Amino acid sequence: MIRDTSAQDQVSTQRPQPIWRRWLWPAVATVVVVGGIGYVASSWLGASRSFDGGRLRIAEVSRGDLVRDIAADGRVIAANSPVLYAISAGTVTLKVVAGDVVKQGQELAVIDSPELRSKLAQEQSTLAGLEAEASRAALDATLARATGAKMSDQAGLMRTAAQRDLDRYQRGFDGGAVPQVDLAKAQDELKKAQIELQHAQQDANLQSRGADLDARNKHLMAERQKAVVNEVQRQVDALTLRAPFDGQVGQVQATQHTQVITNAPVLGVVDLSRFEVEIKVPESFARDLAIGMPAQLTSGSGQPFPGEIAAVSPEVVNGEVVARLRFSDKQPPGLRQSQRMSARILLDTRKNVLKVERGPFVEQSGGRYAYVVTGSTATRRPVQLGVSSLGEVEVVSGLQPGEKVIVSGADLFGDNERVSIN
Repeated sequence: MIRDTSAQDQVSTQRPQPIWRRWLWPAVATVVVVGGIGYVASSWLGASRSFDGGRLRIAEVSRGDLVRDIAADGRVIAANSPVLYAISAGTVTLKVVAGDVVKQGQELAVIDSPELRSKLAQEQSTLAGLEAEASRAALDATLARATGAKMSDQAGLMRTAAQRDLDRYQRGFDGGAVPQVDLAKAQDELKKAQIELQHAQQDANLQSRGADLDARNKHLMAERQKAVVNEVQRQVDALTLRAPFDGQVGQVQATQHTQVITNAPVLGVVDLSRFEVEIKVPESFARDLAIGMPAQLTSGSGQPFPGEIAAVSPEVVNGEVVARLRFSDKQPPGLRQSQRMSARILLDTRKNVLKVERGPFVEQSGGRYAYVVTGSTATRRPVQLGVSSLGEVEVVSGLQPGEKVIVSGADLFGDNERVSIN
């Protein structure tokens, strides 16, 4: 006989649950999923395009001190490294080689120029002739003054004799021994002697002045020729190239015992006691640089040395300006040309300003706009930027602390006001 399951059944006293409780949690989960999909969809629909976030660099806006400085790597150059040139064409004989240490005044090279030496001899002969003529003119002036003085003295004696004759005739006329005609004749002779004395004195003066003028002209011609001789002598002396200071021979550009042309470079001399550091500064910082501005120079050992700006080039090349820094106190020992050094120039410090990392967005649209990131969406917002350093830029308005800004890669967005970031 087969038994049924009635012995296993039990009577339930619980009430059956309502149908809406059975579907409550699935409905809540469905609402959450639909809301998330709606939010994502609204973000995608609000953004005109979508971009890969891996190609962007995002920075956070913060508040703090903004240090405006310029940091650059430069190379050591000699502050004084002149190149010596040939004053005239000739055969060069080198006395040193590249790298030799030389003293001031030491012979470095000699140029043999027969043409220049012959010119010196000719000019010296001309000078000797002019000096002789000047001496002769001076002698002639002395003779002219002596002749004039002689004629004046003779005219004076004749006047004295005429005066004496007139006095004698006057006494005779007063005594009735001399007729009036002889007295009148004696008076005429005195006037004649006075006129001759006056003309003799004038002639002596004119002859003396004329002789002095001729002598002066001859002397000036001799002095002019002397200046020509001195100049040619200087050129002949310059045929021997000498070290202008204690230093080291740099590049030798002439070959031993070869013919060089006029004004051809022969060799260079480097002043080892004075070095400068040449750096290249972005064009945007060039207007902030000034001669004498303090700087800090760091050698390979890491030891800093104080310096200052010595010169700023007025020319912009490839968006950069060349500046030269000199050591204001002492320079590191053992410096060599083209050695690398780090330079840092402090412009100023802005206290407690709103700032953000500097990036290409500063140059885009003239720094008037920035893309602010909110979640997975970037919205373009007008901003106003202030001063900038190499790593940061001041935010004047348009952004708040804590906001995130796309500092690099925003050029991909074009003119879109709002974009989506994956």
